[in-house]
Amino acid sequence: MIRDNAVDFMDEQVDLAPASAEPWRVLVVDDEADVHEATQLALRDLVIEGRPLAFLHACSAHEAYEILARDHEVAVILLDVVMESEDAGLWLAKRIRDDLGQKAIRIILRTGQPGYAPEIDTIRAYDINDYKTKSELTRVRLFTSLTVAIRSYWQIRRLEMSRRGLDLIVAASTGLGKLRALQAFAEGVVTQLCVLLNIAPEGLICAFSCPRTDEAPRVIAAAGRYRALIHRPLHELPDAEARGALQRCLSRKQHAFARGACLYFDVNETSGIAAYVNLARELDPVDRDLIEVFCANMSVGFENVLLHDRLFDFAYHDQLLHLPNRNRFIQLIDEKRADPRMTLALVDLDDFAEMNTVLDHRFGDQVLHAVATRLAQSFGPPVILARVSGDIFGLLGPPDKINPRGIGQAFFDPFSVQGEAIRVSATSSLIRLNRDSPATGGELLKDASIALKQAKLLNRGRAEYFSADLSLTARERIHMLTNLRAAFSAERLFLAFQPQIELASGKVVGAEALLRWKTEDGQFVPPDRFIPLAEQSGLIVHIGEWVLRTACHRLKRLNRLGYADFRMAINISHVQFREPDFVALLGRVLSDCQIRAEQVELELTESVAMGHLDSVIAKLAEIRRMGVSIALDDFGTGYSSLSVLKQLDVDRLKIDRAFVREIGQSGDASGIATLVVALGRQLNLGTIAEGVETEEQRTCLQALGCREGQGYLFASPLPAAQLEAWLATH
Repeated sequence: MIRDNAVDFMDEQVDLAPASAEPWRVLVVDDEADVHEATQLALRDLVIEGRPLAFLHACSAHEAYEILARDHEVAVILLDVVMESEDAGLWLAKRIRDDLGQKAIRIILRTGQPGYAPEIDTIRAYDINDYKTKSELTRVRLFTSLTVAIRSYWQIRRLEMSRRGLDLIVAASTGLGKLRALQAFAEGVVTQLCVLLNIAPEGLICAFSCPRTDEAPRVIAAAGRYRALIHRPLHELPDAEARGALQRCLSRKQHAFARGACLYFDVNETSGIAAYVNLARELDPVDRDLIEVFCANMSVGFENVLLHDRLFDFAYHDQLLHLPNRNRFIQLIDEKRADPRMTLALVDLDDFAEMNTVLDHRFGDQVLHAVATRLAQSFGPPVILARVSGDIFGLLGPPDKINPRGIGQAFFDPFSVQGEAIRVSATSSLIRLNRDSPATGGELLKDASIALKQAKLLNRGRAEYFSADLSLTARERIHMLTNLRAAFSAERLFLAFQPQIELASGKVVGAEALLRWKTEDGQFVPPDRFIPLAEQSGLIVHIGEWVLRTACHRLKRLNRLGYADFRMAINISHVQFREPDFVALLGRVLSDCQIRAEQVELELTESVAMGHLDSVIAKLAEIRRMGVSIALDDFGTGYSSLSVLKQLDVDRLKIDRAFVREIGQSGDASGIATLVVALGRQLNLGTIAEGVETEEQRTCLQALGCREGQGYLFASPLPAAQLEAWLATH
């Protein structure tokens, strides 16, 4: 090679640089060793943009290509044109752009023989960034060209880094957007932050603060040696610097950049999250800009996760007692339903609705809290405790714990509520899980509910195990209720009227309206089967209004036929009687039908006296003030005591057919009928016997002093048209 290919530098003054920061990597590609030496000597102490230079060397285009294929951090290439071939440098420039795809690297083409690569043609044809002849490159000019190239390279790299960072943020937002648990999302943020800042996942902590709950800030995610602190309070973090940075960040609600970066994620007005990153370097402006964008995106993600947590909490947890609710309990049953060692129980607090009404809901809430606390203490893990509905708790656990004895013991001692000892009884149902059963959690809970209803009817205050017979009975009841609704809508229910007779004279004094149901195939459904079902379902309220109106309209017709003193006895369900507007309804019906109130008698069972006696007494008095009379039906078979009877404002006692049937067969039954008649006489109440079927029964009742009776001895229940015909002959 000729000597003028070498670079001669004039002694011009430039700034020297002592910096020890990460250097700019400069690749010198030339086939003359003295060019390498001269270039490195001229630039060895220089600093550009605060960073020194580090030199790589290649003596051919192919050697340079291999270096660049391995090293992607080269900022500038000082490239000779003529080396192993006349266009070796141009070949390398094309390979760098096309094959290696390195668009950011700056290429300064240096040539000692411009004729081989004319400047204009070369700049136009190749993606190079500067073109210099070696003779014009003084030390300062080389420094100037290199500085311009490095600045250009760094601007391009910053754009690439920003684009890459934004891509990472978008990818992180998309990926993390699928996560719904706070810890999982926070761990994802920690991981993505490491990728974004190109640091190892070590010394990274994410803390959560929610002043609304008065809960101390806690660690929700961490990397490396801090992972053991997850779920722990922030004040237990041993690294004082990290702990202080996180506390300040959460308190001030802003980023803090010092030896480590503390990033703040503004979740909502009441919650904030901070992430601490232990950095070995100071963040440059690009990193900070990316972090701002990253935090803004992740803040929205955190807010969505917390919103999801809140919605999940509402959907699956009871807000009063902070227990799993019905939905969550079903999920937990599904998880355990194949385990034959588990028993499911429902525990229903007896008379809780009355307690809420008589006292107040706040007192009731405190009772629920006390019961929940007692159950949690009595059973504990692994038993699962849930609130299934208003006053019903669910238990799921091993049978040695979940059994009638264990549940009974939990309610043995009184509960302390507002400083008072309150006794609470409970009715419960139990069902043993079976791995061979295909039943789902919802179906098992339904079976337990069936057993609970049975227990409340027959075994109140105790426990009932579920059996297949109970399920069959429940299905039959549901089928019957469906048919009853259809029959009522299709007007297939009707009234039959059984005459009531004065025993002494045989005179007809009135009739009792009796509800009947005839199916489409002509079969009669016994009232004692469908009426209790209508009462339990609430359908009796609508059916009862129809019965009241229909019976009063029939009475109006009988009045027109000349039976002016005829009395119509109408059965009123205790469910219907307890309706708030029952008295008003009765008044409207009497007005609409234009009949005298004195002709109407309401038959009520003793069950109306159960519950709030004061309100029952007031309602009965209001009805009697209207002129309507009251008969107490099936007297002696219910729950009322003599003291209660004295308070009830009624006109007549009705002797149950069970006591009438045994007259002449059992002295006890006759004795009970005697007592009822005597009691009526003592309280100045009339008496009427039902189910009178023999002359002997009639004679005995009349002798006892019973004034009226009804039964097959006189007439069976008659459809309306037949009643009119019967009355015409009697």
